[in-house]
Amino acid sequence: MVQDGINPELPASRAGFNAAVRHIKRVTALADTLGGNNNLGDLLFEAGEERESGPPTALLLRMLLIEKGGYCALSANLESAVEDPASLAEEFARWKAVDLVAAYHHPDLGLLAANPKVPEELARFGPLKKRELMVVYAGRGGKEPGALCQRAAELALGRFEGARARIPPELYRGEFTAKKLKPPKPPAAGRKARRVKAGKREAAPAASPEAAPAAAAGQFRMTPRYSVVVRNECFHNGNVEAWKRIIDSYNAAYPDVRVHIYYEGERILDINSLFMWGKVKHGRAIQFALEGKDIRDAAKLRRYLTQGASRFFEAFLRGPVSTIVPLF
Repeated sequence: MVQDGINPELPASRAGFNAAVRHIKRVTALADTLGGNNNLGDLLFEAGEERESGPPTALLLRMLLIEKGGYCALSANLESAVEDPASLAEEFARWKAVDLVAAYHHPDLGLLAANPKVPEELARFGPLKKRELMVVYAGRGGKEPGALCQRAAELALGRFEGARARIPPELYRGEFTAKKLKPPKPPAAGRKARRVKAGKREAAPAASPEAAPAAAAGQFRMTPRYSVVVRNECFHNGNVEAWKRIIDSYNAAYPDVRVHIYYEGERILDINSLFMWGKVKHGRAIQFALEGKDIRDAAKLRRYLTQGASRFFEAFLRGPVSTIVPLF
């Protein structure tokens, strides 16, 4: 029998207990700040937590907006794609009668929350993809929401899908204006990236890939997808193992940055799935993108992956299997 939706296994370990305590403290701190013209999306953005993902954050939105704030919530799987969602902020900012929060379930980045009245926050969503889930919350900062909030949520969802329905005049009158945001807090000081130790190592082939532009401190972003052309006769098991070691090395140097792999437009969750003799042939491209707040060495990673996809892959397979090669 399930009781109140509580997972009894969550605090069963020290890590789980600490995670639960951090989540409770976070919810309590945000609950004390919310109210009036304080928008939850703005608070997360200013705290450097604009990227939200996982069940705890979905619960956070429900607890603070629906249960505490009495917000209306509507959801839909988008019927059309939107290339520039930030352009919608100008119209949303005019809706002063209601407070809005949008939550977009990005296929690669997870759950993203934003105040749709602020273009900088909406820009974090990137292009909105068809059939992905969008949830819009509309309320009045803890006051009784009323029918206008329900209508605002419906209209906002329509805007995200490209609809241009007539806006009720009463939606333009109120106190919920978009405020000037504080810069996001910089990330907490963590372990510095390790220097590459001098030693014997095969040099990466000469290349001049596009470098990922540096992200401002504390701001979450995802790079464009960079292509790596397979130079071996095919992308076989040795190339796969080389790529796994290169990515492990990158993750060891930058533990807060994720590496996403794509092939023929599909996200590859297990690099081993690329190994099927003749599946990825010579001249075909495999893509990767980096996700995080402090993205570095994208060009170097691309050079190593290019070598790993060539007949020179064996340079990355030296040493014990469990060894992380210090490449970054």
